Amino acid sequence: FFVASILRIFLELPGVSASGMGLRLSQKFVFLLFLSGLVTLCFGALFFLPDSVRLKRIFLSKTESQPVTKALEDMMLSRSKTESASKDEKVTSSSNQGANTDTSFDYNKFKKCLLKPPLGIEHGKPSDPQTLQRREKVKEMMKFAWDNYKSFAWGKNELRPLTRNGHIGNMFGGLRGASIVDSLDTLYIMGLMDEYNDAKEWVETSLDLNSNGEASLFEVNIRYVGGLLSAYYLTGEEMFKRKVMVLGEKLLPAFNTPTGIPRGVINLGSGTSWSWGWASAGSSILAEFGTLHLEFVHLSELSNNGIYTEKVMNIRKLLNKIEKPHGLYPNFLSPVSGNWVQHHVSIGGLGDSFYEYLIKSYLMSDKTDEEAKKMYYSALEAIEANLVQKSPGGLTYMAEWRGGILDHKMGHLACFSGGMVVIGADDGAPEKRQHYLDLAAEITHTCHESYTTKLGPEAFRFDGGAEATATRLSDRYYILRPEVIESYMYMWRLTHDPKYREWGWEAVEALEKHCRVEAGFSGIRDVYAQTVSHDNMQQSFFLSETLKYLYLLFSDDDLLPLEDWVFNTEAHPLPVVRKSCLQGEGGTHDKTTSE
Repeated sequence: FFVASILRIFLELPGVSASGMGLRLSQKFVFLLFLSGLVTLCFGALFFLPDSVRLKRIFLSKTESQPVTKALEDMMLSRSKTESASKDEKVTSSSNQGANTDTSFDYNKFKKCLLKPPLGIEHGKPSDPQTLQRREKVKEMMKFAWDNYKSFAWGKNELRPLTRNGHIGNMFGGLRGASIVDSLDTLYIMGLMDEYNDAKEWVETSLDLNSNGEASLFEVNIRYVGGLLSAYYLTGEEMFKRKVMVLGEKLLPAFNTPTGIPRGVINLGSGTSWSWGWASAGSSILAEFGTLHLEFVHLSELSNNGIYTEKVMNIRKLLNKIEKPHGLYPNFLSPVSGNWVQHHVSIGGLGDSFYEYLIKSYLMSDKTDEEAKKMYYSALEAIEANLVQKSPGGLTYMAEWRGGILDHKMGHLACFSGGMVVIGADDGAPEKRQHYLDLAAEITHTCHESYTTKLGPEAFRFDGGAEATATRLSDRYYILRPEVIESYMYMWRLTHDPKYREWGWEAVEALEKHCRVEAGFSGIRDVYAQTVSHDNMQQSFFLSETLKYLYLLFSDDDLLPLEDWVFNTEAHPLPVVRKSCLQGEGGTHDKTTSE
């Protein structure tokens, strides 16, 4: 068509015929004009191809067509952006909403805005000799677990202590070193500085963020993003900030859905995202898309880019808009329609940390996020009205709700809720404060009762005469989970009832007896079996959560004081954001106390 049009133009010129065209225009000129038109047509067609990536593959080398992570890190280290950067140092963003690389965050001002020094006066050293001895035992357990990981699984995600090798798994999209990133803050607060420095060096030299695998948005966020954020805030090491900002940007494409509700799985290289195959009707999971707020707010704080906060606030906006059955939040939501897919409600798996992040978002905002506060207490009211039950034996538990029918089962994961309720006791209606303290204590007591062998099963039931007992063989395993110990720690901090330290020590003794093996710690397959059968896995959250919460339980309250720090759901401490202080000139205490 294009060639015919050119010929028609020449044929219709005044005084020019097909046979006499050479009399007025040279054949060479006609040929060049035709050739230039043809080239223009071909290039135009390429630009109109539906997949612009094809164009990149034709004209750009592999390294030029992808974000240059090292260059991005180097640019973030600089305190001033230059427009004269060489071509090799430029970053091609994979998203139109790439992270703002402004590094104006003032770490020294942040330290001044803390009410107390993060590590206390003497690293939280207790004055009581027995408590100190117990704390030292927990520290020894951490060093033992770490040393064996380093010996047999260094750089892998987790240790297999029975076979003495590493485990990679498929949750982290090709990222490695989950146990290293998860352990950074634990090692630091325990004063294991040689081990911390080894971990820091590995992150700096070997944590490759250019992976191209399929990652759980949730797991990468709580472990890697949370771990790097915490390490930065505790130490001020700029390298951690550079790394976390690169990783944070890689998570943004998961939010590219019709509703802004992120899908659960993302390819960290291509940015393609999709829902879990097992999730009902391609839905997203409440506990996954609802457990991003703390980390994403801090990504915005460090980058001076509001895109991260905007993404998580959009989730909140949608949740506030849609109808909730009996005030409850079901576990499955379509990222396409924005409607609930099933009416299954659980405070355990699939739902748990969504509720945790509501109250923690309020606390982390220096108690200014009124929307989070309202959502939390409204949800708690609905939970109490519909899910909280009392067993015939007098145990308080949280049942699961399936379309209006109660399933009288409580998962180990739901045992975090004792701690959740107690940290929010002071900020609800004043007349309900004691009620919340009582509810938190009752739930924590129930979870302690499930630890009949001083370690508890994955889930326990309250029907058929069962009282906090796993009646199904498939529920009897224990994988070094922290939730019960987490509640002990919070209950101790807020009530100082000595029984919580005693219960924590019971757990230490049980871990030593049943889970410690020659080359680390392993989960067990049946908490009721006389002969222990190990599962050959030292989970990274054992280092990040279980041992950290035990260490804090046996420490004074000024080690990571709750006035300044909020723990994400992987137990990574994130600081309270005091906007007025950070944006002003003054601090909340003398600088020398935070050194």
